[in-house]
Amino acid sequence: MSSLMSLYSLYLRLNFLPEEQKKEECSTMIYQYCFPEGKPQALTFSYDDGTLFDRRLTGIFNEYGMKCTFNLNSGLHQEKNRVPLSEYRELYKGHEIACHGLTHNNYPRIPPVTTIAEIQQDRLNLEAVTGRPVRGLAYPCGRYDDESIQLLRSLGIVYSRTVKNTNQFNLPEDFMKWHPTVHHKGDLEGLGRRLLQETYGMNLMYVWGHSYEFDLDNNWEVIENFCRQMQHKETVWYATNIEIYDYVQACKRLIFSMDGHLIENPSALCVWLCYGGKPVEIPSGAVVEVQ
Repeated sequence: MSSLMSLYSLYLRLNFLPEEQKKEECSTMIYQYCFPEGKPQALTFSYDDGTLFDRRLTGIFNEYGMKCTFNLNSGLHQEKNRVPLSEYRELYKGHEIACHGLTHNNYPRIPPVTTIAEIQQDRLNLEAVTGRPVRGLAYPCGRYDDESIQLLRSLGIVYSRTVKNTNQFNLPEDFMKWHPTVHHKGDLEGLGRRLLQETYGMNLMYVWGHSYEFDLDNNWEVIENFCRQMQHKETVWYATNIEIYDYVQACKRLIFSMDGHLIENPSALCVWLCYGGKPVEIPSGAVVEVQ
């Protein structure tokens, strides 16, 4: 993140160092993005369909201080196994509500005009209930194509979750193809331990699923044990999907001087970097000098 000249000087110096010392030099001399307060890890959840079992799941998340994005089909809220629209604001308080399509239609298999209607009305319904813009989505059935992505962008959707598990902690290259880390039927405990060992940069664990699966499989202890395992970690940022998206966009907007010592933050969010092994806060609207 420093200037080209600074990076070139670092490159020349590192060329003559042993491998382990190279790694140490890089970690102390180059800017690295990190999560709020300098945290190197983040944990987020994403649960689909808005079934009545969300009532129990939100209770577990609230008890352990987790943040989840709930992807809802507002056109199906009157079905007997779904959370009624009137409960949305209170039940999902403290979490994020995102789109899952008005009636869970599979976008590549319906005409574009139907896709537009599905998302437009879903957003209108959800925003009327929550009183705030709804900008995220989980693809119904996990299906999408380039045309549907283009339509979603034009309708104000800024990120969309797939169902392709990576078992990794990378941030998405394309937020409209946001691949999660793992479904909750995967190795949550093992991945949680791995996440906590990642102490450099930005490492995100993204868990997804459907709350009704816990009831079908009679294994609510899976999610409760994982939340208990991951609660109250000082190095972990617990965030919703949209909070992570907005923070990453703010990081990308940072402006660096040519020598890398001045950093301007034109965004509305405070951003954190690691430099010299220490966290550096770049407040909203500020220019910070780093030596």
